[in-house]
Amino acid sequence: MQWAIASAAFLASAGSATAPVTLPDLWAIALAAFLALAVEFVEAFTIVLVVGVTINWRSSLVGALAAVATLALIVGTLGVAIVQWVPIDALRLFVGVILVLFGLKWMKKAILRYSGLKAIHDEEAIFEEKMAEIRARGETVAPRIHPFGVALSYKAVLLEGLEVAFIVITFGSSISKEASASGIAFAAIGAAVAGILVILAGVLIKAPLTKVPENTLKFVVGVMLTSFGTFWAAEGFGYDWPFADAFIPILIAIYLLASYLLVTWLKQRKRSWMATASTQRAAITAQEEEEVRP
Repeated sequence: MQWAIASAAFLASAGSATAPVTLPDLWAIALAAFLALAVEFVEAFTIVLVVGVTINWRSSLVGALAAVATLALIVGTLGVAIVQWVPIDALRLFVGVILVLFGLKWMKKAILRYSGLKAIHDEEAIFEEKMAEIRARGETVAPRIHPFGVALSYKAVLLEGLEVAFIVITFGSSISKEASASGIAFAAIGAAVAGILVILAGVLIKAPLTKVPENTLKFVVGVMLTSFGTFWAAEGFGYDWPFADAFIPILIAIYLLASYLLVTWLKQRKRSWMATASTQRAAITAQEEEEVRP
């Protein structure tokens, strides 16, 4: 998996130089968008599945498709505006900073979960919680389109997809000015394929996608976004990286090593905190027992 990240990063970053953007560059962008949407869409599909099971599939699918259409409009509108009006160096700086922010946020969540300081995202528990919430409202299964079901499905897909829509725009438009439109198109293709695969998998098994290693996906995408963002932000400032595009795998290795060290340190700190808390509880218990003795 680390080799795949490095390969995708190397290919996608090739467009940052003056060399013409090639088909492998564009497919690397599609891969990045695919991974990003796969993470977010698993979460959204859980809500879509709840609506389909508890209310009806018509309401669920109408809401989801409306959200996808909204996201497509956002990508098309903002993508065209960026390509036409924003200078490529300024765009790389802006995109780099945004990608670093997105990437660090996802890495933070994954690192906290790996270290045991944050609970693993449980799609099955979310599924049951949403099922109970809808049933508590007294919603019944009916063939007609239900406004509440449509709204819930729409909100879930839209909110989870907004981050991905922005990633599609930033990844696609951060290559050369001439190829930005193609980059956005390929990023959109990757995102669409991920969405279709998640939907098909969920419909076939009719259950939350609990087997998907979401935390690993989130960590992989977080490292990828942070590495891309660091590279492009520095280029936006006019910095020339040593080894040019080949420095992307080095950045990935640096972030992977830093993450590993941080997870190890946090696990040690957690054990230390638990030991201290256990000692304090034992001392308090002993003191209380001493006080109640005659």
